[in-house]
Order: sequence, then structure tokens, then C-alpha cells
Amino acid sequence: MEDKGEFLCGVVEGFYGRPWSMEQRKVLFQWMQKWGLNTYLYGPKDDLKHRLLWREVYSPEEEAQLKTLVWESESRGLRFVYALSPGQDIVFSSSCDLTLLKRKLRQVAELGCQAFAILFDDIDHSLCQADSEAFSSFAHAQVSVANEIFRFLGEPSVFLFCPTEYCGSLCSPSVAKSPYLLTVGEDLLPGISVIWTGSKVISREISADSLQEVQTVLQRPPLVWDNLHANDYDSRRVFLGPFKGRPPGLRTHLRGLLLNPNCEFEANYIPLHTLGTWHRAGRGKEKDGGGQYCPEGALSAALQDWMEELSQPLQPGRQVRPVELNSSGSVSKSKTCDCADTHSASRGSMPKPPPDTLDSGGPAGPVLGSEREGRRESADAPPRRDDKGPRAESRGRAGDSERGEEKGEREREKEKRRENGSPSRKGPGRGVREKGQGRVACGGKGPLREQEVRLLVGLYFLPHEHGPAAQRLLQDLTWLKSNSHCVSANSKKTQPHKVEEWRVRAGRFQAACDDIAWLHSSVVNSVNRAVLYDLYPYVWDLRNTALVAKAFISWLDGRVLSDSHSLGSWRNCFHWCGTSTGADLLGVESEPWVFKGGLSGEVQMLLPVGTSSELFTHPPPLFPTSRLYNIRPFQHKDKVELYRMVRQLHLQAQGKPDSSQPHPDLIGDRYLGASLALCPEYSFVLEDEMGVCGCVLGVLDVRSFIKRRQASWIPAMRDKYPTRAHGGAGHNGAQEALQLFQEDQPDYPDSLLYHFPSQLQLDALPELVDCSVTRSLFTALLTALKANGSQGVFCEVLPTDRQRLELLTKLGFLEILRGEARAREGVVLGRLL
Repeated sequence: MEDKGEFLCGVVEGFYGRPWSMEQRKVLFQWMQKWGLNTYLYGPKDDLKHRLLWREVYSPEEEAQLKTLVWESESRGLRFVYALSPGQDIVFSSSCDLTLLKRKLRQVAELGCQAFAILFDDIDHSLCQADSEAFSSFAHAQVSVANEIFRFLGEPSVFLFCPTEYCGSLCSPSVAKSPYLLTVGEDLLPGISVIWTGSKVISREISADSLQEVQTVLQRPPLVWDNLHANDYDSRRVFLGPFKGRPPGLRTHLRGLLLNPNCEFEANYIPLHTLGTWHRAGRGKEKDGGGQYCPEGALSAALQDWMEELSQPLQPGRQVRPVELNSSGSVSKSKTCDCADTHSASRGSMPKPPPDTLDSGGPAGPVLGSEREGRRESADAPPRRDDKGPRAESRGRAGDSERGEEKGEREREKEKRRENGSPSRKGPGRGVREKGQGRVACGGKGPLREQEVRLLVGLYFLPHEHGPAAQRLLQDLTWLKSNSHCVSANSKKTQPHKVEEWRVRAGRFQAACDDIAWLHSSVVNSVNRAVLYDLYPYVWDLRNTALVAKAFISWLDGRVLSDSHSLGSWRNCFHWCGTSTGADLLGVESEPWVFKGGLSGEVQMLLPVGTSSELFTHPPPLFPTSRLYNIRPFQHKDKVELYRMVRQLHLQAQGKPDSSQPHPDLIGDRYLGASLALCPEYSFVLEDEMGVCGCVLGVLDVRSFIKRRQASWIPAMRDKYPTRAHGGAGHNGAQEALQLFQEDQPDYPDSLLYHFPSQLQLDALPELVDCSVTRSLFTALLTALKANGSQGVFCEVLPTDRQRLELLTKLGFLEILRGEARAREGVVLGRLL
């Protein structure tokens, strides 16, 4: 510990967002000891007494926690570094502030801490008037304080200083010519190490040449604060890939390297495991420039070890869930059985499991300066995430949503649908995979399998690089978009082999989307609930985006209009979107937050409504569900089920029995019939494992639709519901039906249709477990309308239509479809009352 020349390698808890719990830090120390890491730096930005309230000393309860943390770290042979960030409001020339800074660090030193860091990152460069008069520059002010604190603490063997210009891109005009860095290098005491992140805040690679330049300017080898796996700048990204882009030979140019990882603790197993492999590769061969390190090999080894970790029945916060024994004495995974939640009906359109996989069974603590020891996290809700910008991300965790009442939930819902007459798929093989698809799903909860874990890592790899599965997904989607003219509805120069290639790649893309849906189900069913709740928001978000993308690619085949259509075309809509993926567009010179969203964001941007963040970004549901959903274009065989669903929804809203209707098709004909008959190509169906549970219907050109409705649909309804029957006797029910059809004749003003030429209608069963899929259903229709040139869409909702109002409120659409028209990058959403 006292060796000043020891290479510091370990972990920085220095992200923006909710700090880790004490229990998680103890597990972290176990991992670090096992993998040969030696340093932990405590500096979470959202610990109030680390940054915002840095002047305040810790309470006796907080002192006890911090003392325990220091002891736990050192008992594992790790160096504990305590960091403080006073830069936001410190007055460098104030003797009072300096006294408070010393008091705070002295308190921590008395708890057993022997290594410290003072951080001036992410702050304003300007000085107040008093400091401007006392110091010649911003750098002089910081160096003066750092030197005095260093001497005050007795010149500890490890004392770190984070400059405001902490990477090459922040240096002005350059690293070699930066007055700020030159001052730090000349005036900072030689016993103080300087923190550096590389050429960027999040560096794709760090080279020996770049470090040599920094070392020359700073007059000492820097310590790398590595943000490779940091994800606090993007609420839709997490990084599970290996440590890479830093050759082991860099050790000869560094004081150390500390990884600032994902906010979600459970996401850091592979990053830290592979960091340990990197550290060991260079530790024994420093004289000849370091040993060999292979990221792919390190990843394979980490995956094997993580599989064992994923099989542990851990609750959020790392509490161990009791393992029950059945009557035979063997381990019972769970009392509850979510068979219906993990089964999929054998339907051709539902997501199929990836080949050679099996269904897995069934679906924080204290923070120093902000929470008390022993406080339990919510056991009812997964984390809700609010995006606050590139460097400020508020994150949360939640406990397990497992409840005893979940047992039998699916059976109760099935029975409810049967009582209401709602559609339910029946037939041989229900709940069983089709031949060749693997074993049958079973109830309870179980560990993820290796193929699923590899897919998970590949989908959430690194900030500048996708894994193989994600790369193939984006390549196929980009190619399908670029060649969609081959399957255009009006294409006259179709080449059969090109059409066949398009459909083969479309099938491969849809299968990849199905794999994501099954992965989501398996993660929810994972026995390790700690991993579930850390990764759930990300997998859920990608699942929803994949649902929309799969539905859209299915829709594209034969439904794209030609360029001559009056409303435009798919190809015209996409002149702004190139063939490169977001990672390619970033290049080496860009920070990852320039293109937000990761894989989910890139898939989104390749869709016609890709720039509408409100359609794709929304909080996850309170209770994770592993039920499989599918969104697809309407097929004529769906008409019976859709009619039955809408009839039951209408009768429930009216409080009337089914027998009160004169004709079983009346409600369906009134609300769905015209759209399904005249423009079925703009109708989408939502189905779960029990059948159709929602639909959205669209009209591309309302003016044309109204004319066609009057010319063909109304006469057809007169024939279907004649006013006289059986010898000329009047039929009051038929007369009422025809009167309803006449009353439904729309009369929209030209000013509305000029800006909003398209219309949509949404219906869904109220008992949907995950209502976010209905939002995805809505988005799938918007992509189709936009692809064929629509620049505006409205949704007609009458104040008396309580059911649709409640549905839109539940899904959060009232904020999107409210009041006056609102532009959304080519798609305008409005609401007509």
C-alpha cells in the first residue's frame, strides 16, 4: 500500500446518477480482489456531500458507513481513495472555504482513509472577482488549493488531481500548447498525480504516443480515468462488452488506470472481469512493454464466469433470495408458475425462439450523504429514467416485482376474455413451440443460457462499437430500406431475384427482432432479479423498438407507393438518412453522446418517424412481464377477431349485454368496417400469446377515403342491413344501423385536412399487461403513413368516447395529441375533439 510506484488499477465510482449501495460495493470489492485489481475511488457525483454539499461533514451514521467501507476495501487488499469535488462553488482565495475543505478531509482521514483525490472536472472556467484578484489564472487557483491540501494531509502516497481540461478535446488550443495544462505541470507538487481520460471524454482508443505527449506537458505520468463503459450520458445505453482499445504496454506511460463503469452495478461484471485480465497481462512484463491481451479471449472467459453469477437467485441490491426445497429435497426455483407468461402459442406470426435455445423458467441501499443504512428499495417498480443531458443522468433501481398474486394471473385473464367473448387463439400445440424450435417453456424462473447472454452482450457492446448481432441487424435494416423500391406496390421493373433477396433478408431481420423479443422474455424470467432490474429498462426499450421495426418491414412488402403518388414516397422521405450506422457516423473524432440511443436509437432513426423522441422514449411499466407480443399488418382472417374485440369493448363501455345488438357485425362495421374494406394496407394488429388484443387503423388520404366510403361502403351497408325484410315488414334494428352509418359521415374542414391529410384509430383491450406495446402499435402505423408521404395525422376522439380517452391517457398520448398541431420532424400529430 505504501509503494508510491505501484500501478493503480481498479474502479472509479464517479458517475452521475444514483450511487451504488453498501452491499453492492462489498460485492465489488470481492470481485476486485478475485481479479487482481487494487484501487477503488469513491466519488459518485450524486452523493450530495461529495459535490453539491461538499462543505458539510458526515453525520455519525454516515461516518460509520464510510468507516465500514474503508475497512471492507482495505481488508480485501484494496486502496480506498476518497474524492471530493468542490469546484462548482469554491472560492479559492477564501480562507473559510479552505478551512472547511480541510475539516472535511480530516474527518475522512480519521476514519482510516489514506488516499485522496480532489476533482475539478465539469465546472465553469471563470473565476469570481476575489479569485481574479488573488490568482493569475484559473489553473493557478486550483493548483494552489491542491498543493495546500496535499501538504495538510501529510503528502500521502496517493493524491490525485483532476484538472478541468482532463482530455485532449477540452484543451485549448491543444494539449502541448494549453496554458492551463502547462501551469498544472509546472506548479503542481510532484507527489500529486494528474487524472486524464485520453483524447476524448470517452476515448475509443488510447495510444502510447498520446500519453507521451501528456506526460511531457504534465511532467509526470498521468492516471487514466477511463470512461469506456460509462453510460450516464444516455438513458438508452448500457455497455456489457470487454475492456479494449488500451494495449497493456500503456502501463509504462501511466501512474494507473481506473475504470468509471456503468451506473447499473450488475452491468459491470464483464467490463471489470476483462479489466482484471488486462491488468494481469501487463503486470509481469512491464520491462518489455507489457504482455499480450486479447479482448475476445478475455470476453469468453468473463462470459463463462458470468454465467455462474447469473444463476444465483439474487434480489435487487444483491440480497440473496431464499432457495426453497420441494418434498423430494431438491431445489425449487419458485413457488409461482408463470407458464402462460413464458409460453407462446404456435402461431406463424408470433415471435419464434432463436434456434437451439430453451425457454428459461418464469419471468439499494444506503447512499453516503443522502440515504440511511438499511433502507430498502421499492419492491414494486423497476427504475424510471429521465434523460437530463450528456453528463447528468438521474437513475434509479427498484426491487423485484414478484408477488404471490401473480400465480394464475394468465388463467384469470384467459377466463375473463372467454367470458367477455374476446378473441383467443385455440388449436393444437398451444403453448408449445413448433417442431424444431427447441424445448417447451416451463414455469418458474431460471438462469439465462449462454446463447442468450452472448446475444445480450452483442446488443449492448461498447460506445463506439456494436457486437455481431447488432451489426447484422443494422446492416439488414439499412439494406432493406435502401432497396425497398424492389417491392414497391407500383414497381414495373421488378427483378425476381432482387425481390427474392429482399424477402430473404427481410425474413432474417424479422427473425433477429424475434430473438430480441425472446431475450426480453428470458431476462424477465431470470432467476437473478438483481440483473433483471439493472438491465430491464434497456432490454424493454429495444424490444419495443424491434416490435415497430419488424412490423414496418413486414408492411413494406408490396405496400410502398411509387414516386409519382401525390403524397410523396418512401424514397423521398429518406433523402436525409444515409446508409451508415450511428457508430460509423460518429467516427473516431466524435463523442458517443453525439448520436444518442445506441442500437435502439439507430434502429429508430432508420424508420420514417425516427426523429420523434416522444414516440420511442417513455417510462417502462411498473411490473415487468415476459409475455410475448407481436405487431404485424392486418390480414383478412383477423376481421372476425377484431370485430369481436371491438364489439365487446363497446358493449362494456355502454354497460349493455351482447344480446342487445340487432346484428353481431353492427359495431364492427360501424367502427372498423370501412377502414378494413377500403384501406386494409394501413391497418396493424397487436397480438399476444392468447390472440389479438389491439389494433390500429389508418387512412392515408382522408379526402379520398370519404368519397370512396360514400360511393361503395354505404351502399354495401344498405344491402347488408335492408330496411325491409320478410314480406315488407319494417326492421327497426336495421333502420337504426343505417341511421348510425349516416351519422358517422365525417365533415372535416379543409384547413384541417390540408395540414393533417391522414387519420388513425386505436383500440386495445384494457387488461394489457404491458401497455407500452400499444404505443409501439401506434408508432408502427405512423411509420407506414410517413413512408408513403403523409405529413400530418389526426385522431378523432369525441368527449363522450370515454374508453378511447382513457386509453390515450393511459398510454400518455394526450401529451402527444393535444391541442394545436405540433411538428415532429416531418410527422405532425394533432387531436380533433
